[in-house]
Amino acid sequence: MKRIFILILLLPLISCKNNEKKTLDELDENEYQLLTDAQTFFQPLSTVEMEEPDSNEVKLGKHLFYDTRLSGEGNISCNSCHNMETFGVDNKRFSPGDVEGTFGNRNSPTVLYAALHKMQFWDGRAETLEEQAMGPILNPVEHNIKDEEQLVNRLKEVELYREMFSKAYGEEGITFQNVANAIGAFEKTLMPESRFDRYLEGDETALNEREKRGLGFIDAGCITCHSGVAMGGQMFQKFGLYEDYWKHTESETIDLGLYEISQNEMEKYFFKVPGLRNIEHTYPYFHDGSVESLHRAVEIMAELQTANDLSESEVDDIVAYLKSLSADVREEVKQSPFE
Repeated sequence: MKRIFILILLLPLISCKNNEKKTLDELDENEYQLLTDAQTFFQPLSTVEMEEPDSNEVKLGKHLFYDTRLSGEGNISCNSCHNMETFGVDNKRFSPGDVEGTFGNRNSPTVLYAALHKMQFWDGRAETLEEQAMGPILNPVEHNIKDEEQLVNRLKEVELYREMFSKAYGEEGITFQNVANAIGAFEKTLMPESRFDRYLEGDETALNEREKRGLGFIDAGCITCHSGVAMGGQMFQKFGLYEDYWKHTESETIDLGLYEISQNEMEKYFFKVPGLRNIEHTYPYFHDGSVESLHRAVEIMAELQTANDLSESEVDDIVAYLKSLSADVREEVKQSPFE
């Protein structure tokens, strides 16, 4: 009995020892190679150099993000389509607009980590978060605000906003550009750290064995488009390099992508490459939300973009790895300032 009691006392110590973070010198050859390969193609959030937004701007931006007064009839806010409770998306194929019965024609991407992206929207028509914020507000299918003056006049009637804009922007006060600036400042704070970030920083225990096998993502060729800190969001790519995408996604409508803006035949079916952070939670997938399953989305990408015939277990491993990219914002961010 005494030996059993001593063993029970030692078990937590043994468990803690096994979960201790190893130094690089303590990794075996395969562990070391996998980590260094990952660090070659991906970077953790801690490497991002970004000026911290002013706290008054961020507070104002959060208010605006949650405020339905930023829509014509007051039916939706930014948070309606980019819900902080569900990782910055609404998990709908197409998002409903301010006017009943109206829907967008492309899937709403997450605003989490959007500050890491080189361009915004599926067709990249906005370069910055601030420019992106302006578009939906004035779009009759989305927020349905008639013009900049309508929104500015509406906000000027609210004492709270007169005070908040004054704190954030001084005498310049309430302008349409400052509305966009404030929303952009808030969105720049939406970058929670994932387990994969910790792994890239050298914590070899942050991923389990299946997730590490899922870094076969590298050898499968996915890093051609999905690399860096955001694991995407930096380039355009044709959706369907080897076959027509709609034959695999079963899309109801064929979207011409970047061609609709450029009218360049060479840019048909080109879309912005999405970032993969929180991909586990930001379904349905692709520009038209045509696929619900992450497993199926990985299969389709392998078939269409790399011509790889991945086994079921390889797809399962990659999906497990992709889930290590998940990270949620703080609870206080999810709390509407109007509740």
